[in-house]
Amino acid sequence: MRRTRLPSLTLLATPPQLLSAALALAAQQPQAPPPPPQVAPLEWNLATVQESAPPPTDGPPDDAAPPPPEGEPVNEIVVEGEYGPPKSDPLERVNEESYRLTQAVDQSLVEPMANAYRDGLPEPIRDGLGNVVRNLAEPTNALNFLLQGKVGKAFETLGRLAINSTVGVGGLFDVAGKKADLPYRRNGFGNTMGYYGIGPGPYMFVPVTGPTSVRDIIGLTLDQALLPFAFGKPFNKPTYTVPYFVVNSLDQRLEFDAEIAAIRNSDDPYLMRRETYLAKRRRDIALLKGEPISDLDQMRLEELEGTPSADTPARAPQSENDAPVETPANPEDIAITQPR
Repeated sequence: MRRTRLPSLTLLATPPQLLSAALALAAQQPQAPPPPPQVAPLEWNLATVQESAPPPTDGPPDDAAPPPPEGEPVNEIVVEGEYGPPKSDPLERVNEESYRLTQAVDQSLVEPMANAYRDGLPEPIRDGLGNVVRNLAEPTNALNFLLQGKVGKAFETLGRLAINSTVGVGGLFDVAGKKADLPYRRNGFGNTMGYYGIGPGPYMFVPVTGPTSVRDIIGLTLDQALLPFAFGKPFNKPTYTVPYFVVNSLDQRLEFDAEIAAIRNSDDPYLMRRETYLAKRRRDIALLKGEPISDLDQMRLEELEGTPSADTPARAPQSENDAPVETPANPEDIAITQPR
């Protein structure tokens, strides 16, 4: 029987001290750094991409939502807007700077003067001066009522002028309003032009005149020129124009103090000043014609006057006595305007 010899396994015993020294020596030997990464150049051609792109199809993509059946509402949001100043205010930037300058002058000069006028004069004297200024405007009011075909209003205005100029001691006392039931109704050439369909034209904010339009500034000029042109002295002298200027301006500033404060406290004072002025003028013309005002104008005026702005439909005026015929040109600034 043949025996196969198996290889033998020899175990070498190594002392622990020698093994530790060998491991420490191997750890101190520097290791070769790893090779740097290989960067492959990338080539890209737009023409190749466009050639390989699938041709466009005329129909909608496969994953597009099908159109709604005919007759059903489509839930879409359409946003429209205008770039640049509005058509009614082509000089918006210039007008806004003029408004800011006027407000600075009002806060530093006009408002303190108006408060001193209110606190320094007794109320009966202030009322008397205001009555004189309104009485001087009655010829203009009567003439424009006549031009608008409102003969009854014209004669009522002339009656006020006669009573207050005589019994009312030159207009110091409003005897016609308190005793004869003839209320003061302001009118002007701007209203007459609007009554006959002449549009307001571009909005302007003139530093002295305040908010106005091309139509209203022409009408205001005619209003102020009537007495000097028709009667001459003393209405064309500084002895008349200067007191009229001061009394009328300060009286208007006090009358519309709450309105001015509401405009200043709004988010956009210039925008509110412009829109409420234009809304007032549209309301004045609508009242003359016996027409209703728009819902938007109604809402703006209610916001300005502090009345509840509920969804109140625009109403036609019950009569021509429901509201004043015309608002002052600008209660915020000193200006020679027709009185309230």
